[in-house]
Amino acid sequence: MHAVMKAGGRQYRVTTGDILDLEKHDVPVGESITFDGVLMLQDDHGVTLDSEALKNAKVVGEVLEQGRGKKIIVFKKKRRKNYRKSRGHRQAFTRLKISEIVKE
Repeated sequence: MHAVMKAGGRQYRVTTGDILDLEKHDVPVGESITFDGVLMLQDDHGVTLDSEALKNAKVVGEVLEQGRGKKIIVFKKKRRKNYRKSRGHRQAFTRLKISEIVKE
């Protein structure tokens, strides 16, 4: 079974057992998190897009890790003006494993 879920302003296509990195959620490692924003379900019977049928659908995942991504360097420069600015950024993420997709 596949699902398209909405989390943190983005859409993810997930199946049971997938591991994905989302924006940081304040959930401890080992706890489960439930996403109600299911936009599409695909199973043996076909594709479901109806919002009334998907109102009770959920995607449940287990938090594996809370971390921060690779560092990116943001460098700004204006030529001939002696203006240089260098900043670094590391985006926080939550890694989770999809444990089940519930269609009620």
